Amino acid sequence: MDKKINFVISDGMEFYAHEVSINYTPLQFMFDFKTVTPRVDPRSKEDTVISIKHNVIMTDVYHAKRFHQILGNVLKNYEKDFGKINEPNVLKRFKKNKSKESDNENQKQNKETYFG
Repeated sequence: MDKKINFVISDGMEFYAHEVSINYTPLQFMFDFKTVTPRVDPRSKEDTVISIKHNVIMTDVYHAKRFHQILGNVLKNYEKDFGKINEPNVLKRFKKNKSKESDNENQKQNKETYFG
């Protein structure tokens, strides 16, 4: 007598994550993948709405280490197929501008003033 097994796979909701928080305990790692999107409707009389979506994945420490190894291999293969992954130029410019702003703030704070 053949028995049939029925099962359903729930894939969850897909979304683009541009942030991740990683935390750990002695027994597990928590990966919190997030997307933060401002929602602006010019017709609305209310302020901007910020939409935050996130999915948390928890795994034991061994599997977190294996994930690290597998991701490293996948990145190596990607770079072999498509070329080296570099920091985008726009991000480099952003960091450079932020660094200049920070330097200017530090200079302002370190300036001596004379109240005579």
